[in-house]
Amino acid sequence: MAWARHLSRKINVKQVVLLPLILAVTLVLWFVPSGFYGIEGLTVVEQRTIAIFVFTALMWMFEVIPTWTTSVLSIVIMLLTISDSSIWFMKESYDAAEMGTFVSYKSILATFADPVIMLFLGGFILAIATTKVGLDVQLAKALLKPFGKKSEFVLLGFLLVIGLFSMFMSNTATAAMMLTFLAPVLRTLPPDGKGRIALALSIPIAANLGGIGTPIGTPPNAIALGYLNDTLHLGVGFGEWMLVMVPYVLVMLFISWGLLLMFFPFKQKTIELRIENTHEKTWQTYVVYVTFAVTILLWMLDRVTGINSNVVAMIPVGVFCVTGIITKDDLKEINWSVLWMVAGGFALGLALQKTGLAEHLVNSIPFASWKPLAVVLVSGFIGYFISNFISNTAAANLIVPIICAVGVGMGDSLLAVGGLRTLLVGVVLSTSLAMLFPISTPPNALAHSTGLVTTKDMVKIGILIGIIGYILGYVTLILIGI
Repeated sequence: MAWARHLSRKINVKQVVLLPLILAVTLVLWFVPSGFYGIEGLTVVEQRTIAIFVFTALMWMFEVIPTWTTSVLSIVIMLLTISDSSIWFMKESYDAAEMGTFVSYKSILATFADPVIMLFLGGFILAIATTKVGLDVQLAKALLKPFGKKSEFVLLGFLLVIGLFSMFMSNTATAAMMLTFLAPVLRTLPPDGKGRIALALSIPIAANLGGIGTPIGTPPNAIALGYLNDTLHLGVGFGEWMLVMVPYVLVMLFISWGLLLMFFPFKQKTIELRIENTHEKTWQTYVVYVTFAVTILLWMLDRVTGINSNVVAMIPVGVFCVTGIITKDDLKEINWSVLWMVAGGFALGLALQKTGLAEHLVNSIPFASWKPLAVVLVSGFIGYFISNFISNTAAANLIVPIICAVGVGMGDSLLAVGGLRTLLVGVVLSTSLAMLFPISTPPNALAHSTGLVTTKDMVKIGILIGIIGYILGYVTLILIGI
């Protein structure tokens, strides 16, 4: 059959040509003399981590095998080669100083139960329960009513609503919540249309961009603000941040809307959500209503209650399982492959940090000898690049202290490009623009869990938003400032 021949060709090209090529590159990076990298003091474990990093990134990028299997394979390779429980000959070939720091095998395995994984689990459970009682359709209809029925404006509605929520609550919690509203909208669209991809991608794009808008929108913002106010005493206020960043976010959301419509146009011109009375209201329906409302409220007020959003996500899991609203059969609907895929991203980020490789790479860059504009732009690019592979919070925690010290050392020479404010805010803004792969941010992984978005789709739209956002962000910071 034609489809079988097409599938065979696809497998041959990727697995027969790309796989050996990726393996060859990995082996070269693994065994080449450390002097090849030009990084003084590079340890054996760090070099192995570079090879694993490149292997994983290329496998994710070209999807030679499913992304979740790449993640699992990478974790197994890390456990056997760079963990403190590695194969004996991986640990005994060099002296301790040359070998470097091994990563705790318990830490690597713990990425399968990372708190963010639990938030994903809670989001999936919440979505399944609301679908069972018909709450998802009712909420989606109410939320999108102001934007009419035209497909293009429904997409804009998703972007703006998600962006707004993400300014004041966790990006991942926002994405998990919106995943609930997305399902009934997708059911109204033809399965062969590209508009479904645009709607799925609107979740991570708006969640990632929306977080930039306020100092509490995403942890990197708070990290930068802490250094600007507590360490450097520059007195950047909440309103001052929003005055510049909210307009920036709105412009980026409209640009993203245009890009999504350009690459993934709707085949169906209108979207009309019909609420069919097929769900009889029982006590379980009201349990879902109340639990949903409490969960969203606690997600929004996590800074007031002190309850972390990852912990809040376990409330619906406990309530729905105990009450029988979620059964063992419902658990089969959870996209477990996405959870394993995300765990691989966390494990890779852990390896980059715990081996010391990430800090080693950043410290090896000779910022002191560069012009101020180059320091500002390159620091942002580093933040963007690293955040595509580790969490943006981890990237900010790694880079901001180093860049802060560099900026203080440069003194008044930075004033021509906006000073220390532009330097530090530019870095954390860039980390929020990193959304190339399903593992780049939890909202990306949630979009990937719909089964509609491929890595190729994500890279295509992600690179454009990254470039435009990076340029527009630095133009804004240098010319207007915070």
